[in-house]
Amino acid sequence: MLHRWAVDLAHQPLLSGAVPTVALASAALLCAAVVGVLVVRVRHRRAVGAVLGSLGALGLVASVLVAATVLTNLTVTRYPTVALALGHSPAVQAEGHGRLVDREIPGTVSHFAARPATIYLPASYDAGAENLPVLVLLTGQPGHVVDWIEGGRVVQTMDAFAARHDGAAPIVVVADGLGDTEANPMCMDSDLGNAATYLSVDVPNWIRSNFRVSSDPRAWAVGGYSYGGTCALQLALAEPSVYPTFLDISGEDEQRRGTRSESVAAAFGIDDPETEARFERTTPLYMLSHRSFPDSAGAFVAGSDDEEFRPQTERAYEAAAAAGLDVHYSELPGGHSMQVWAPALAQEMEWLGQRWGLVG
Repeated sequence: MLHRWAVDLAHQPLLSGAVPTVALASAALLCAAVVGVLVVRVRHRRAVGAVLGSLGALGLVASVLVAATVLTNLTVTRYPTVALALGHSPAVQAEGHGRLVDREIPGTVSHFAARPATIYLPASYDAGAENLPVLVLLTGQPGHVVDWIEGGRVVQTMDAFAARHDGAAPIVVVADGLGDTEANPMCMDSDLGNAATYLSVDVPNWIRSNFRVSSDPRAWAVGGYSYGGTCALQLALAEPSVYPTFLDISGEDEQRRGTRSESVAAAFGIDDPETEARFERTTPLYMLSHRSFPDSAGAFVAGSDDEEFRPQTERAYEAAAAAGLDVHYSELPGGHSMQVWAPALAQEMEWLGQRWGLVG
């Protein structure tokens, strides 16, 4: 029982609640004990004992250090819990906050050489929640998964969503759709790597095998900004049974590595009628005009000052609407930057929550 109490206390928040109270109370008691010892010694004009005197001195030093440490931490917010201060990651996050883990997602089927993914696990997951919805997020190019975590404020956005909805929140997997910061596989299977298979087969399979997530496709979504937005649209259209919900933020109307001719040559080694047709079949506008998507829904968001990508995002939205998809479009102040991308994710969370059944 004592061990369990100590473990629970170690994972309590240092900024509020039991830990600062216990620490400061203990410091106060130690100080009181030392003062008491000194008073007894002076009043009775006799030694209380060398051992007791030494313990009192050590107690005074310890109490001052504890008080100073706690007060400093309260001021600068360096460590949220004692466990983290000691280098241990808590099993259940304090105050309902989610946590991040980094994991290798192997390209078992695709053989795509991806960098590690970063995964947001809501506090409800650590509390035992099951069948959670999944949001796979993709970055721009050049890019790294950390871009969504730092500039994209994924943790803050998801924690805020959970706070509004009694702790309900998705698992968010920020996956690597590039392979390298400067790489551009155009989110397709080609000579540049099987990025599409990696993101639509390997990543979902790995998530289902490693986390308690929903098996209902309606509870799965893919999203991203810039390259990631284009990729999210490509995946949702190519594999609507895997990702029937998508978030396209500042995406292009088709994948690109320069001109169309340069893109085809990069993908397949040569630009001729056969490879041109093969490339065309993988573009969003082609798929929207040649297939039906009765169960798909998407959100398109662009920066009002983004003169290059906003028209392309609008074009993709109009094509999706014409194809009968359940889609909506909005603009946010700003250009082609995180000034738009981070707020766009926060803005669309309520809509995503409704699609997943988390929001009534």
